Amino acid sequence: MPSSPDVPPTDPDAAGQDPPARDSTAVSVGQIGASLALSLLVLGVIGYVTFDGAAFRRMLGHARPVLLLAAVGMVGIRIGAGGGRLSYASQGRLSLASGTRGQLAWYFFANVTPTVIGGGPVATFYVARDEDISIGESAALMLFCMVLNQLWFLIAIPILIGAGFTVDLLPEAAGMWGFWSLLACFGILFLWGAVFAYFTLVHPRSLVELADWSLQWPLLHRFRDRGMREARSYFRRAKRLGTQSLSFYGWGFFLTALIWLSRYALVFFIVRSMHAAEGVLLFLRSAAMMLVGLIMPTPGGSGGVEGLYVLFVGPLMPETLMAPTLLIWRLLDYYLFIALGVYLFLHQIHSPRTPKSPAVDG
Repeated sequence: MPSSPDVPPTDPDAAGQDPPARDSTAVSVGQIGASLALSLLVLGVIGYVTFDGAAFRRMLGHARPVLLLAAVGMVGIRIGAGGGRLSYASQGRLSLASGTRGQLAWYFFANVTPTVIGGGPVATFYVARDEDISIGESAALMLFCMVLNQLWFLIAIPILIGAGFTVDLLPEAAGMWGFWSLLACFGILFLWGAVFAYFTLVHPRSLVELADWSLQWPLLHRFRDRGMREARSYFRRAKRLGTQSLSFYGWGFFLTALIWLSRYALVFFIVRSMHAAEGVLLFLRSAAMMLVGLIMPTPGGSGGVEGLYVLFVGPLMPETLMAPTLLIWRLLDYYLFIALGVYLFLHQIHSPRTPKSPAVDG
């Protein structure tokens, strides 16, 4: 699912404090290994069933390496736009390099935590520690980026639903049940995005009132103090977002669009580098596949996303190309960001920063 709007489970008003070490390294080696193993297992099964070495070698003669380089370029655009968005949202508080490190941490956590949780809340701690800013300030930046993601989904989903009535977003083999299941997934994601955007930009006080009412229930009453503290912190950050100008959101939304369009284009260029699949349909199916992948319960969608690739993109190419193109996609969209995330955290651990002046979270 889109990056979760959950407020990080730490008092965001603790200005100038480093986040606890256990929060910034909350993902264990076992979690990373399990995520990678599940992805590789499913990929291996797909390769065993579909790959034909002789046929693949014949098709390599028609490969277009330039388009594969374009796919690598899409990864660069995704990283650059993500880092630029965080730097822009900070209004100069974070440099482009700092924003890029924060965005890479976000991608890393998104790939090793369940997709429905997202990496934003956990990456909050990395950004706070990396730049020695308060957790509240870091959380405000992440919340802004999460809102922009939801706004992107609110636009992309109706476009895909409309396209679904003119092109086959799902192969015929999925049948009518598959089509309506796809629409149901889109509907859930759209509703979630609308609710999140409403409670963040239009009426954040409603969430505080809802939390106050819910936490009065006997089963939840023991969480009341902490729950209300987090709800009020969310309200303050959301209220601050509501005061920003339309132009501020406009540039942020442009960078968000670059992030997501580059992700869709990555699959497009990888497949087209090996096979002349129908371009518009390939791009739309790539977008639909990634939207559905947002509701996968596994870390980074591992296992499930590989299955979605077979369902959405597989029918657009010869069967023997399915596993090789899937492997390249996961290398550039998944494994790469796990490797970069591990490097970032090892570097942070071994490079203590000089404390800066505390930044008060207003």
